[in-house]
Amino acid sequence: MRIALGLQYDGSPYSGWQTQVNQNSVQDELEKAITAFVGESSKDFPIKTITAGRTDAGVHALGQVIHFDTNVEREDFSWVRGVNSFLPPSIVVNWAKPVPDTFSARFSAFERTYIYALHAGPSRSPMVHTRAGYLMLPPNQQLDISAMKNSVECLIGEHDFSSFRSSECQSKTPVKTIYAIDMISDGPWLYFRIRGNAFLQHMVRNLVGCFLQIGQGRQESKWMAEVLAAKDRKMAAPTFMADGLYLVKVSYPEEFAIPAPWLDNSWLPQF
Repeated sequence: MRIALGLQYDGSPYSGWQTQVNQNSVQDELEKAITAFVGESSKDFPIKTITAGRTDAGVHALGQVIHFDTNVEREDFSWVRGVNSFLPPSIVVNWAKPVPDTFSARFSAFERTYIYALHAGPSRSPMVHTRAGYLMLPPNQQLDISAMKNSVECLIGEHDFSSFRSSECQSKTPVKTIYAIDMISDGPWLYFRIRGNAFLQHMVRNLVGCFLQIGQGRQESKWMAEVLAAKDRKMAAPTFMADGLYLVKVSYPEEFAIPAPWLDNSWLPQF
């Protein structure tokens, strides 16, 4: 049978979602926990998880979805309680449910939402170390939010996002669709919300880096369209830090009845 799980995790201790040689990944920890929970049956049916989004090193998730196949039957909450008992504190299963074999955590998803949480000011906050991005600004300087918002329009829709793509990206195509980009400013905090059908490796962090070049007055709003049209990674800003990036939601067709992520409204109240 096929089981889907909803996850949240603090990505700061990990090399990312995907299993890598001599690295500690979220996938490694999760598969070890599921294997420990199902016990002896895993010898005949090894656990292999498929994820909706392969988050990079240091990137967090509030609404990750995965699936795996197993010959073990358990109640939904037994999967939650049992797997969590073998997970480190930085990873938690919020929900579990059986799904049809036609469901794929990766390929059935039609939309993914990321939020980047940025703290900008003369000094960083130690309370959000590894949990938010940081941009040092002089006491009398503020980001130009209007200029950043003016640069968004060219990014909406289907485009070749090669300029925002990591050289190590494994996606078959650089063509993706962005549905919406929102920015909310709240004192020293700035939140970027980006919804799209799928994302290239480092794409959101590279977009944030470009937005901040514009927000600091180093580039004009029209520069974003020039970077997009160039289809050249060297034209864009450096990749911004991973700390503030969160995969917050993955959307699926209603037929699969995938639960909404368990979001604490106090964590990102603007969204």
